[in-house]
Amino acid sequence: MEKAQTVPGGDTGLLQEEPPPRPTWTSKAQYILAQLGFSVGLGNIWRFPYLCHQNGGGAFLLLYLLLLFLLGIPLLFLELAAGQCLRQGSVGVWKSISPRLAGIGLASCLVCVFVALYYNVIIAWSLLYLTRSFQHPLPWQSCPSAGPNHTEPECALSSPTTYFWYRQTLDVTPEMGVGGGLQPALVGGLLGAWALVGASLLKGIKSSGKVLYVSTLFPYLVLFCLLVRGLLLEGALEGIRIMFTPKVSAWGTGQAWRQAATQVFFALGLGFGSVIAYASYGARRSNCHRDAVLVAGLNALTSLLATFVVFAVLGARATRRTRHCLHRNVELVSQALAAGGLPETARPPGNLTALLASQYSAWLQGLPPALRDALGVTDCRLDEEMNKGVEGPGLAFIIFTETLTLLPVAPLWSSLFFLTLLGLGLSTMLGIIQAVLTPLLDAFPALRRRRAPLTVLCCAGGFVLGLPFAQRSGSYLVAAFDDYVATLPLLAVAACEAVAVAWVYGAERFLAAVWEVTGHRPWRLYGPLWRFGSPGAMVALLGASLGQLALRPPTYQAWDRATATLWRRPYPPWALALTLGLMVVAVLPIPLVALRGVLRPRRDAPGPRGRGQEQEEEEEEEEEEEEESAAAPAPPAAPPPAHAPPRTLPRHADERESAPLEDGEELRFPIGHAA
Repeated sequence: MEKAQTVPGGDTGLLQEEPPPRPTWTSKAQYILAQLGFSVGLGNIWRFPYLCHQNGGGAFLLLYLLLLFLLGIPLLFLELAAGQCLRQGSVGVWKSISPRLAGIGLASCLVCVFVALYYNVIIAWSLLYLTRSFQHPLPWQSCPSAGPNHTEPECALSSPTTYFWYRQTLDVTPEMGVGGGLQPALVGGLLGAWALVGASLLKGIKSSGKVLYVSTLFPYLVLFCLLVRGLLLEGALEGIRIMFTPKVSAWGTGQAWRQAATQVFFALGLGFGSVIAYASYGARRSNCHRDAVLVAGLNALTSLLATFVVFAVLGARATRRTRHCLHRNVELVSQALAAGGLPETARPPGNLTALLASQYSAWLQGLPPALRDALGVTDCRLDEEMNKGVEGPGLAFIIFTETLTLLPVAPLWSSLFFLTLLGLGLSTMLGIIQAVLTPLLDAFPALRRRRAPLTVLCCAGGFVLGLPFAQRSGSYLVAAFDDYVATLPLLAVAACEAVAVAWVYGAERFLAAVWEVTGHRPWRLYGPLWRFGSPGAMVALLGASLGQLALRPPTYQAWDRATATLWRRPYPPWALALTLGLMVVAVLPIPLVALRGVLRPRRDAPGPRGRGQEQEEEEEEEEEEEEESAAAPAPPAAPPPAHAPPRTLPRHADERESAPLEDGEELRFPIGHAA
């Protein structure tokens, strides 16, 4: 039995010996691409631009960057350092710090399972659109015919891309309570999506690492091409101008701060355990702090690039729709003038198409409401058109597809765009599944020889459990999982992670240990941020989200075939119960494991006499170990690396936590079990 070494200068707990051999990334570039591919997902395309536009444009961007520095990078560095130094998955990392904290890793795994079930459905949607993009003309380019010289009424009331999405792809039901049965095309797409994930992970990081070169880098190439082509569209620059016009007043609203902090948290993929799993396969002496800054910075730049692309496209679309609105109003006003139904005082001051937007709005608002309704004219405003359909899947599958149909060689642009969505979704999905597989392989080493069957089994189970999302009402279920089941539990997990490092293990001890293992000294600022900033922010976000749920019952957007419009409906009771139940199930391992750790020693504690005998046996074992270690020849000391931190023994108690470890081996990491 090997005697555990202690760290001089403070009680830093046990030191973990060099971990057993573990697969590693082929190169540092592959590792960074894996972390970047996981963090950069579909939310960077259709979530960040919407939040930026709704919360002050450029002002929201500055707020996002501020919170990225104060909240995102510290938590990302925490997960990178924990996984890299301990070289275990999410369960093993927190169990090493304290067995009572193993529930944090279990909660992360449960959230990953819930997210994987619905996230792969989005990849299935992209696959379906990709396979339909190799047609000319594109199937969503025009409305289907309902008979000789008759257009499908539902399509005529909406648009060809809207009709294709809701009626031909999803064939969506009018409400969540109507299941409608499975959609065969969606089932096939879901099977293909899980087959892609399984094939990419079949040989572990050796196979997934090669896939990530394509799935991570290819979307950047396409985004740059779309940006250049989008800027050539009429109205694109106007859309970008509206996007980045700062509205500093947004800083005074709690909504902007809450949504910026939430976006920072989810953009980096914190709390899933994927960052920890990927880092556990990285080089142990790598500068994980630099990696955290690099990944967070590239993530922010990706969101900015996607915002330029999105609002160039939205600006062109809004300009086109505004012009169509004005031409329609010109016809209505001309008909009223010809019929003598427009009073002299109500006539426009010149040609409507030549008026500025402010002049047109002033003329329209000056009309009597009854006359305005009788004419049927509407206020054609560019900024209002910009607000329509700029969030969620509708942005990709309705608005982008509408704009792509107007480009030359539309099938080519459509194929490239949906390949981009496929790449973004696949790289994120690989990280989610890896966060589930890694703790399993760590806990049951025998499974490492059967990794391929385990991967196939997980993907097959995910396909079967994901079938409810392939129903005709499945898109409503996807929205519910994305808004609640995958959101609130992760906030609780991240808060517990910060508490585990800052208060259970000790922030300064953790920083000193990372310095000792990697040879790179982290910023001391992270100590107070982990102790107070991160837990406080997570608890505040969690409280605000729960308060919003209590004050305003959640609703979802349902498609009404009669009017060809979306309208909000409250979630049925069974859906609310399912959502809340899964949220509780996801976070339940945290208190249960902690409670088990508190109660188990009391239940198994021996009586007074037994306790004394046990202490005597432990003392005898320690004496035998000391004799064995004294008799054993000491190995020659290896020269310290050139970049090793100074090893000075702290002289005062308040210096103990902040000092680097002194006598630990080069690749050891302290683990405290005294939670």
